Amino acid sequence: MKLRHTHAVPIAAAKASISTATAYRIEGDPRLPSQRQVQRERRRPDPLAGIFDEDVVPMLQAAPGLRSVAIFEEICRRHPELDGSIRRTLERRIRTWRAIHGPEQEVIFRQVHEPGRLGLSDFTEMNDEHVTIVGVPLDHRLYHFRLIWSGFEHVHVILGGESYVALAEGLQNALWAVGGAPVEHRSDSLSAAFRNLDADARQDLTLRYDALCEHYGMTPTRNNRGVAHENGGIESPHGHLKAAIKDALLMRGSRDFDDLASYRHFIDEVVSRKNRRNGPRIDAERAILQPLPGARTSDYEETIVTVTSTSSFTLRKVFYTVPSRLIGHRLRVRLYDDRLDLFIGGTHLMTLPRGRSFNNGSHGHVVDYRHVIHSLRRKPMALLKLVYRDQLFPREPYRQTFDRLIAALPERIACRQMVELLAMAHERACEAELAELLAADVAANRLPDMDALRIRFAPDPAALPDVVVELVPLVTYDVLLTGEAA
Repeated sequence: MKLRHTHAVPIAAAKASISTATAYRIEGDPRLPSQRQVQRERRRPDPLAGIFDEDVVPMLQAAPGLRSVAIFEEICRRHPELDGSIRRTLERRIRTWRAIHGPEQEVIFRQVHEPGRLGLSDFTEMNDEHVTIVGVPLDHRLYHFRLIWSGFEHVHVILGGESYVALAEGLQNALWAVGGAPVEHRSDSLSAAFRNLDADARQDLTLRYDALCEHYGMTPTRNNRGVAHENGGIESPHGHLKAAIKDALLMRGSRDFDDLASYRHFIDEVVSRKNRRNGPRIDAERAILQPLPGARTSDYEETIVTVTSTSSFTLRKVFYTVPSRLIGHRLRVRLYDDRLDLFIGGTHLMTLPRGRSFNNGSHGHVVDYRHVIHSLRRKPMALLKLVYRDQLFPREPYRQTFDRLIAALPERIACRQMVELLAMAHERACEAELAELLAADVAANRLPDMDALRIRFAPDPAALPDVVVELVPLVTYDVLLTGEAA
């Protein structure tokens, strides 16, 4: 348009590198194309005319949190003549109204994080992945730790619910894995860990958590209950972690694992691959972290139990068997997330897998037939009505065999044979091999051949060494008295 002051339209268009037709159009109307557009009018009548302002707006003003679908259902009830196709129109109109007249929404403020400053902890459910251990569904969740600046992650498989023990064990594993501790540790409100605890127990748990953080020089902080975005630095990575685990399970081709250790190793590999992508940042933050103390602090709960005449004790609504030589003794028990360590005085006796009670309130059972088999051999009929009979059988073929024995033989004989099979499995260390033979008998719909099994698992005389003791003459010992060589 500046060139037009001194040149003709064709020349000005050429100098401006536009077509002559465009130049003449601008000459006739210098407005921009967007300014020349005529506002589009409705092509059909407004279906919400006389309804939105009169009915919908009062509802939005009275209840700002009301869902659009609820408003749609109410409008259809008030005006049966309306077509269901107006739902999207109504939702768009409500969204526009709220943008102009709606209440203010909560604002998320992005934070600047310093290296070595903040570590986050949280738990996430994993039951949707349907992981199994030897065909048995694994009810578990993951403890997830993350350094906010570098993105270092550590994951620990938790078998029970959210608890202080699970938090303490997972957190310490993470700190020792990264080789240092951040200045601040943030978790959620720990409401799941406090559930069903009285006021004294909650206070004790709070003090123990504070002492744990103090041991590592960390300041404990918590986000407000029900405000997940305050812990967003760990909540969002939950989704990425579970997606990576899901992909790894699909590529593995199976969700079944031989044992819990194999599954934990699988999780560690997935997390290690994620950490390798942030390797340089993790190394940089590791150099800034606080040094670790000389040793870990306690990541367990401790209690005292008494072994009853049933060669067992009950703890947290779970029944545990122990060797009968401990009947009448008081044991000190350390409860971890996945195990129990038993002590008598300061001596460690054994480690038992930790059991869980059921959601319906019934007790759980952790039973080892080796603890009671010697007494059961003297009282085989006790097996018939034993409270924990199903848990006594170490493998499924043993239980199936007992069901067939009870159905085919008198109760006394069936119990005696079943107890003999359990004793054979224990004394001859053939539990797995015997289970395979019993499974074959169950599949063939026949009872076990006790004589053949006794012969098969009897001690092999050829395997016993022949020990020949040669007695020397007593006069040989005289050299010890005289000091002379023989």
